[in-house]
Amino acid sequence: MSNGVKIVVPGDDPPQIQGSAQLDRLRERGEVVVYTDRPKSVEEKHERVRGANVVLNSRSIVTWRESDFAACPELAMIATCSVGTDAIDLVAAKQRGIVVSNQPGVNAPFVAEHMFGLMFAVAKQAYVQTAALKSGRWLLPVNMMLQGKRLGIVGTGAIGAEMARLGNAVGMEVVAWTYNPTPERAAALGVRFVELDELLATSDVVSLHVRLTDDSRGLVGAEQIARMKPNAVLLNGARGDVVDNDALVAALERGHLFGAGLDVFPQEPLPADHPILRCERVVLTPHAADQTPEAVEAINKGAVDNILAFLDGKPRVNVAV
Repeated sequence: MSNGVKIVVPGDDPPQIQGSAQLDRLRERGEVVVYTDRPKSVEEKHERVRGANVVLNSRSIVTWRESDFAACPELAMIATCSVGTDAIDLVAAKQRGIVVSNQPGVNAPFVAEHMFGLMFAVAKQAYVQTAALKSGRWLLPVNMMLQGKRLGIVGTGAIGAEMARLGNAVGMEVVAWTYNPTPERAAALGVRFVELDELLATSDVVSLHVRLTDDSRGLVGAEQIARMKPNAVLLNGARGDVVDNDALVAALERGHLFGAGLDVFPQEPLPADHPILRCERVVLTPHAADQTPEAVEAINKGAVDNILAFLDGKPRVNVAV
């Protein structure tokens, strides 16, 4: 695609790529327009991308469906600042011939380290004890020892693989479940693949790292949580809808689980009256697992690299196939 291309960032809120020097690389190829707030309506979203050839979707809260593509006939490519593509109707994009380029694996070390940190924060009851000390109480709760315990990883893509490496490094026994297990993959990861029911029933920590698809939506519901060991920890670094959050709240309130560490939620931002906020033994972060300076730079560079590859006629990633 020649010069004169129009590239739009339709809603960079919270800030991801605005102000990044990576955008200068795109400005050499055409017009770059960055909106630093979220579109307030579908109509405003369409107006922002009118005439755009490329959308840089820095935040997945801005979604793209068939009706959006119909309203944006010049759109030829969407690049995401993410691994996940659940904000985009890939089938509709394929039918329209729109290239969709995500960033598989780029944020794996950052997200895994974050979720590993949440695991320790929950196991050591960091929130509970901090809140008690701030209120003038000196608590001596029983914390969880993690070395020697079983870490069950659900989903062994790049993030799950890195989570397995970290678990092995601190002396945890790591088991895993994936849709397509192989002995070769197990050996490469240093894990033992088991059935999901066995993983839930025997793991001291269950860590979720699957993509959100029709198959994984509600993968961990009331029945699955009931199978988990009493005083186990549930971590969700996948997507909020992978877990039945009402069932999770109920399990926490009746003391079935030791606690939970969550970076993702069914509705984001998390509503101020969400029941999970009543639960004591939870550690929550606002979908911020890859929000370190190193991660932001790597993700911004990856998105721009994908756009430049597309403009050069050699798209290196296209998940809408």
